[in-house]
Amino acid sequence: MLFRQIPDQGLSQYAYLVGCQRTGEALLIDPERDIDRYDRIAAAEGLRITTVAETHIHADYLSGLREFAERPGLRVVLSKAGPPDWQYAWIGAGQAEYLPVGDGDRFTVGRIDIEVRHTPGHTPEHIVFVVTDRGSGADDPIGVATGDFLFVGDVGRPDLLESAAGQVGAMRPAAVQLQASLRQVAAWPEFMQVWPGHGAGSACGKALGAVPTSTVGYERRFNGVLSLASDPGAAFVDAILDGQPEPPPYFARMKRLNRDGAALLGPVPVPPQLSLEDVVAHPEYVVLDTREDRAAFMAAHLPGSLHAPRTRQFTGTTGAYVEPGQPLVLLTDAPDVDALVRALVRIGLDDIAGWVPVEEFERWRDAGGATASIARVSFAEAPQPGDGATWLDVRGAAEFAADHVPGALHVPQSRLGVEQARVPQGGPVVVHCATGGRAALASAFLARLGHDVRYVDDDFTRWRRESISRDDH
Repeated sequence: MLFRQIPDQGLSQYAYLVGCQRTGEALLIDPERDIDRYDRIAAAEGLRITTVAETHIHADYLSGLREFAERPGLRVVLSKAGPPDWQYAWIGAGQAEYLPVGDGDRFTVGRIDIEVRHTPGHTPEHIVFVVTDRGSGADDPIGVATGDFLFVGDVGRPDLLESAAGQVGAMRPAAVQLQASLRQVAAWPEFMQVWPGHGAGSACGKALGAVPTSTVGYERRFNGVLSLASDPGAAFVDAILDGQPEPPPYFARMKRLNRDGAALLGPVPVPPQLSLEDVVAHPEYVVLDTREDRAAFMAAHLPGSLHAPRTRQFTGTTGAYVEPGQPLVLLTDAPDVDALVRALVRIGLDDIAGWVPVEEFERWRDAGGATASIARVSFAEAPQPGDGATWLDVRGAAEFAADHVPGALHVPQSRLGVEQARVPQGGPVVVHCATGGRAALASAFLARLGHDVRYVDDDFTRWRRESISRDDH
């Protein structure tokens, strides 16, 4: 048997290629929308993808199953569990064969046996795939692709149907359901490997480990949330619902599109290189400035640009502040264009008008071309609330609850796009977070909307120390 974990660092997502080397057939689990890379990986291993499957209707990216379904003879494995409103509406599209599965169902890929277990809680239709390598003579499973059910050091969050998809009253019953599902892990063999759907940095949990895989025995021993699930009462439910990160607004759109069927992508787009004259002539373009140096962005950028650094922040920023259909222009370097385009199409932002080299912007700036800037200040330099300024704290809810500037308005950075109306117009807006990263993203977005922004590029602990010092005197 061949096993490959295929990571997407931007989304902290893992897909899995499980291949039978005797027959050359392969199973692909939880692929993203740009499917050509999976074909290349399989071909390099002498395999062909004959079956694609997914653990649940995803909220954080567009699934690649709809793309694979266009291939005749390929088998698509999807959950048949869950209530009617969370069934796959697009089953039957394309030319693939479909295999709806539920708890206890089995299918094979070559001489590899896969058993399905229904594990509701993160979502009602969620399933996992238990893999046994019959070709090697094994009669016990080697591993389980757990999707968003069980992570390294954490378990899936049960609140997204309510907090992201708007299904009021769903999160607590889902948490109870997740607790019941997790109890079945006690019967799994300790040596079975755990292949999670996400790692550290994903918004699909709150304490995911950075180690890419684990074992059932290790998780039973050291995963505190999993251990808590075996206890009676509401302790698990209260713990799992407390402190979950705010879901990005695009999660609701991903959930709906993955349920109903996303538009076909086909080949990954190859946007043309544009001149800055081209970009300036089209005010409808949204420029994604991917430079990582936030001080350089604040000093000079194309008017109306979003600060979308080509780091793990890129997907979250664009997902929070860009709507489908808005034509996008990437300000970046040539080697990064393909990766950034893939990141955009994975969350359904397909209208990419082109890209502009960073060095062309630098020439434009140095030649006196039109640029904008955002005032960059420390906590001590920022205008105070009593001076007519609005202080906007864009940290998470748990951070704000633990400590904040008195009188500050709280809107998490990931939610600012949908809650922008809460920010007063008129006076200056002082934007801060913990260390300046999230505030930089939010500041650019608010400046694009026309606000008079003061970006606090400072450490929040410094404000606390200075505040205590002032109080002592």
